[in-house]
Amino acid sequence: FLPLLIPEVWLIAAPELGKCPPLVSDPSNAKWCLWPGEKGVPFFSGSGTKQLPQAIIIGVKKGGTRALLEFLRVHPDVRAVGAEPHFFDRSYDKGLAWYRDLMPRTLDGQITMEKTPSYFVTREAPARISAMSKDTKLIVVVRDPVTRAISDYTQTLSKRPDIPTFESLTFKNRSTGLIDTSWSAIQIGIYAKHLEHWLRHFPIGQMLFVSGERLISDPAGELGRVQDFLGLKRIITDKHFYFNKTKGFPCLKKAEGSSKPHCLGKTKGRTHPEIAQEVVQRLREFYRPFNLKFYQMTGHDFGWD
Repeated sequence: FLPLLIPEVWLIAAPELGKCPPLVSDPSNAKWCLWPGEKGVPFFSGSGTKQLPQAIIIGVKKGGTRALLEFLRVHPDVRAVGAEPHFFDRSYDKGLAWYRDLMPRTLDGQITMEKTPSYFVTREAPARISAMSKDTKLIVVVRDPVTRAISDYTQTLSKRPDIPTFESLTFKNRSTGLIDTSWSAIQIGIYAKHLEHWLRHFPIGQMLFVSGERLISDPAGELGRVQDFLGLKRIITDKHFYFNKTKGFPCLKKAEGSSKPHCLGKTKGRTHPEIAQEVVQRLREFYRPFNLKFYQMTGHDFGWD
């Protein structure tokens, strides 16, 4: 039943994972949306419009932001930029029109999203996002700040094997145990301090704090909370995930636009260097009061102590 003028482009999806856009008047330039066992519905490849994001994953680095975005993109009503735009920290002078042009096209009822983890620790970002829209929904993926710092260091070490040891970067003075809070790997994990800047521009109810640990142990549970927060139907459930024992991470049974299973890249789950226990303990002591304050501010105990 295919007209000859239809290009050979197919979007295959299970009914529960997506929906076909409405019919268009001129099928000659249309792509096809095909449900298993159903007739295809043609729609223009350029259909929809580019919108500024209604929701942004603003942090944190090495918290699980890439995993969350990959999982969310399974939802038919979520459209997201693949690369991190870094608009509100590095490219703000290019203007909102430039930023909007980076976004994917969306249909009515779909949400436009992006993720740039460095926004959370960028002083100017809260005011800039608020100036774009005070209604922007903000998602922060947080993780035990000690393991986050080690993961951050591990990523840097993989790119620059000649950097100093984790221990030497952690302390201003090893003998006194004074922590060097100017090191970004340490500074990022002082979540309460960064959150204070955001709460001057956004109410706490407009922010969702996702547990990076639970995103691994119970991805469907955390995705349920995220879908509720975004006002989406709970389509992403347990049936979309399986646990990869080799990597130690949950994987998608079917990724966006694919019928094949999908695990995060090879850098996810990389082995961390061994850190002396007394260093880890000193960091736990350092972060404890900041963690407790963060629990109070968010109304959620993440259980890092």
